[in-house]
Amino acid sequence: MSADGLIVVDKPAGMTSHDVVARIRRLARTRRVGHGGTLDPMATGVLIIGVNRATRLLTYVIGSEKSYTATIRLGQSTITDDAEGEVTATAPVDAVTDEAIHDGLARQRGEIDQVPSAVSAIKINGERAYKRVREGEDVQIPARRVTISRLDVLDIRRTASSVDIDIDVTCTSGTYIRAIARDLGTVLQVGGHLTALRRTAVGGLTLASARTLEQLEEVAPDVVGLPMAEAARQAFPEREATAEEARVLSHGGPLAPVGIPGPYAVFSPSGEVLAIVAERDGKARAEIVLAPA
Repeated sequence: MSADGLIVVDKPAGMTSHDVVARIRRLARTRRVGHGGTLDPMATGVLIIGVNRATRLLTYVIGSEKSYTATIRLGQSTITDDAEGEVTATAPVDAVTDEAIHDGLARQRGEIDQVPSAVSAIKINGERAYKRVREGEDVQIPARRVTISRLDVLDIRRTASSVDIDIDVTCTSGTYIRAIARDLGTVLQVGGHLTALRRTAVGGLTLASARTLEQLEEVAPDVVGLPMAEAARQAFPEREATAEEARVLSHGGPLAPVGIPGPYAVFSPSGEVLAIVAERDGKARAEIVLAPA
């Protein structure tokens, strides 16, 4: 069986996140595999995969800040707000200025209420929104509060019928990059959709440490990129426990607080990750215990 840890996969276009999980299960020869945040089939880039005990870290990975590069096309709206959906409307773009593009994107920086794309996995009355849309239903999804901390324009390219804008985005979990494209097109009254999307980082895990599925095939079944302790050090603040504290924590007991905000990883004197801990009500309690049984 493969070791416990996280794998930073550079997902190729055309695969679902579940397709990647299935491939890693085969390569690592274990069923205990999950992913930390879905990427659309069209998207490429960082997909965090947890193997064995590291699947318990994925709850925290999913909530991490994320970064992307993307391309918005103005002049066309699609049913999915990306290039995979049918075009529903077109409009001339010759009057759209660079200044208007920058101003339109500036409206989406910071803390905003964003309406997710209708063709999404969000459940409406117990059924996925995308399924309702494909059945012909007009789906209305409530806005969500998200934070877009960076939204930079990298390039603007023009043709006779469209304008393509390359952007660099850092945002909170739950932000739809497709919705940024749609909303820019709405503000400029020409329509817009996403033609390319690449995730460059999930928290502190970036493309620099990512491997392709082909590279992972070469080292199977030893496919884990970040062993448990290293993965925890990258994802959380650290606290080192004494031998006695390690004994207490490994049995689920509380520790004295030390004032570290948010969840943090506690390590044994030998460097083994023991648990993810949060401080509340005057005690540091384990949210998940990771020490091997």
